[in-house]
Amino acid sequence: MNAVKNYDVIIIGAGPAGIFTALELADTGLSILIVEKGQDIRERIATSRNKNALPKDKVRNVVCGWGGAGAFSDGKLTLTTEYGGNLDDYMSKAELMEKIAYVDDVYCRFGGADRKVYGDENKECIRQMQRKAAAADLRLIPARIRHLGTDVNAQILTNMRDFLDGKIDIMADTAVDHIVVGDGQVRGVVIEDQLYACRYLVCAPGREGSEWFVGEVDKMGLKLTSNAVDIGVRVEMPAEILETITDIVYESKLIYFSKSFDDRIRTFCMNPYGFVVEENNDGLLTVNGHSYAHKRSENTNFAILVSKKFTEPFHEPIKYGKYIANLANILGGGVIVQRLGDLLDGRRSTPERILRGLVRPTMPDATPGDLSLVLPYRHLQDIKEMLEALDKVAPGANSRHTLLYGVEVKFYSNRLELNHKLETKIPNFFAIGDGAGITRGLVQASAAGVTVGKEILEREGR
Repeated sequence: MNAVKNYDVIIIGAGPAGIFTALELADTGLSILIVEKGQDIRERIATSRNKNALPKDKVRNVVCGWGGAGAFSDGKLTLTTEYGGNLDDYMSKAELMEKIAYVDDVYCRFGGADRKVYGDENKECIRQMQRKAAAADLRLIPARIRHLGTDVNAQILTNMRDFLDGKIDIMADTAVDHIVVGDGQVRGVVIEDQLYACRYLVCAPGREGSEWFVGEVDKMGLKLTSNAVDIGVRVEMPAEILETITDIVYESKLIYFSKSFDDRIRTFCMNPYGFVVEENNDGLLTVNGHSYAHKRSENTNFAILVSKKFTEPFHEPIKYGKYIANLANILGGGVIVQRLGDLLDGRRSTPERILRGLVRPTMPDATPGDLSLVLPYRHLQDIKEMLEALDKVAPGANSRHTLLYGVEVKFYSNRLELNHKLETKIPNFFAIGDGAGITRGLVQASAAGVTVGKEILEREGR
């Protein structure tokens, strides 16, 4: 097959990992193509705002398109090495911290400079909270967080897209069919039965493309290891209950090991004064949360996730997570919401019971139902214990009126064997971002792009 066009670098995926790779390589004289399965950023924003958009466009727009699955997320930049991915397996924490600072500077340059960084002050208050959490068998990991907000994050991504316009080739609404490797070397990609050749291939397919990516690298004989799958609920309660935490550290991670099963449970993606939203993963409806720079609700929401890593012979955690999500869709037609009191009483929530509750749901389209028919007993017991422990740190968290939305599932790709430059066993074939199973957030995905971009430039002597 003859190549339609030859490039120095082809980047699969225009999420933060792919974008930051492109930012590093722009204006260097290299020919670059970035291929994105979803819409370009302006079309994507228009689709998100268009109430009359076709359902198929709405579906894919949630997790595909310029900016990746995080484009319409809360826009939190986690400025710590403690969570957000596993890049410290490939570099020292000091080097990773330097890259995190560099990434933060880039986001600031493109429009985030005036957004507040939480966690730089009130150090003694943070220490007091950590001591209080420890007394409840919780580990509180504070982090410096720059909160962009969903709206500001979208503008930053637009600014990055405008900067790259004319400097690189961009193909949106385009899926890569296959990766081409021959004689132990990367050759390029096939798009609509046509070969686009390259010397360097950077694969950053995101969570949406993780299964496709696993299939491609499996055909190449590259070694994969299973990551854990995170399954749980999104919790919503009055914002004042968590203000003593969120006013100081905005995004905190609380880790708990259950007494019943010794499972690792954690909070994730806390959204003060935020909104619970539906997320569509290739037809599977799950739940997530957003908060904005210029719009607020009366509630705070966050996820409680139970991490489960499977052992032999089972090695398909993504399928397990999708099975749980599909069960919720079958029973609830989408996202299910339940009052904690109803769950504890062993009964489903009804619209009338939700209406009688003290917490007004920010996702009114969620179906009142019974999460005990969806989540395994083990997961439910873990979640109940976590809320009991959290109530000792933030009294009121374990209220009968607290709302639980389900299910929330984080589909992390199987992890590919990479060297310290994030390169596969095939020379000049790099794998980065959430789709490669090594990052779990905006900052580390972006830092992975920086790492690969700088490595390519070093190899080119530029």
